[in-house]
Amino acid sequence: MRFNTLFKIRNSIAVLAIALMAFSTPLAAQDTTAVISKGVTGPVKGVAADNDLDAFAKGLANISADATTSDAATDTTDVSVVANHNAVYKSAGFYSILFILVCIFIAITGKILRVYEITREIQGKKAGLNWNNIQGVILVLFLILGLYGTYWSYNTWGWVVTKDAASVHGARIDSMMLVTVAITTIVFVLTQFLLFWFSYKYRGRENRKAYYYPHNNAIERLWTIVPAFVLTALVVFGFFTWRSITNPSQSDKDSALSLEVTGEQFKWNVRYAGDDNQLGLKNYKLTTPTNGLGIDFTDKKSWDDRLGPEIVLPVNKSVRVTINSKDVLHSFYMPDFKVQMNAVPGMATYFQFTPRFTTEEMREKSGNAKYDYVLLCAKICGSGHYNMQYKVRVVSDKEYKEWIVKQPLFFNDDMKKEMQLKSASLSKETLRNNKLAIN
Repeated sequence: MRFNTLFKIRNSIAVLAIALMAFSTPLAAQDTTAVISKGVTGPVKGVAADNDLDAFAKGLANISADATTSDAATDTTDVSVVANHNAVYKSAGFYSILFILVCIFIAITGKILRVYEITREIQGKKAGLNWNNIQGVILVLFLILGLYGTYWSYNTWGWVVTKDAASVHGARIDSMMLVTVAITTIVFVLTQFLLFWFSYKYRGRENRKAYYYPHNNAIERLWTIVPAFVLTALVVFGFFTWRSITNPSQSDKDSALSLEVTGEQFKWNVRYAGDDNQLGLKNYKLTTPTNGLGIDFTDKKSWDDRLGPEIVLPVNKSVRVTINSKDVLHSFYMPDFKVQMNAVPGMATYFQFTPRFTTEEMREKSGNAKYDYVLLCAKICGSGHYNMQYKVRVVSDKEYKEWIVKQPLFFNDDMKKEMQLKSASLSKETLRNNKLAIN
């Protein structure tokens, strides 16, 4: 066997590595733009150029300082250097190339060991490496590292699951999640330990013969019935939890605070029901520049509906949100409350929940004095999708009542004038039609 054959690397791998190196911008020096004296800019490339530019800028700064000292009338020359020194290791391309190089290194190391073994075989010597032992030890190390990685993941990111949900139903979802994670973690640790430990304990050895054990009905029943029972329990638990969230009783619906959120590219529109707690009718055919939501003001229930520049909710009071869309598919998503529902054009959807922590209480719990609840869009709805953010505040019932009465009515003077003009136009049209009928 020829030496170069053992170390042969496919051309495709080499081409891929070269392509990644060519298109991975952070591997090369970043372009640096120097801004020198009153906005004069120029691109400077290269790491060495960066160092020269820094020295040059410092020199100019010193000259400027001397000039200012000697002549007070002379303007101070502002010198600044804007440099983008992105670290090489922050590139995805770098990690791709690193992975390929590690694979190549492992392959070359394996070929070298293979050459070593072939040489010993040719010389009639006993094999120098016991690969069964090596692989057994590697599997045990992999087990230890994997379990430690699992522990680290839980310890570092477990707060994402275990932090208090801001809604009553969110606490039930968290309980369901914790039960599921606990069961699956126990199964995961047990099965991984058995898999890797058995691979080490029963590795190939001299004078050891494998025991042929093709089937065991008792074990088959055990690992079929037990998982089926556990999964059924989890599914039933989840079903009743979901049903309690999405199917409130009629009395709960009637007593809940009513508001409507309408999504459009790229903002949210919020409408609060008035004193009657009933939203007025709406129709997209009634949409005008002044009536952006198409509210039907012939329905008197809409006369006391109010605009909401933000979403303000009373704590410990059920809220029923009617969700709409004016244009494309959006998704009403409030992560702290465990609330998400699609906003579908032409079809109203609903979600009812009860906030249980005020904004101030959540700030104390999180240790962040600037923490705010937020409404997001969970559907990529266009180029301005990132703008679909809306502030949400949870306050006491007293604060909510004080806030809501200060919000403007939808049925304002502009809307009234528009309705009067429409009524006058309809009256003229009716009169003209009557005259035509008489003639």
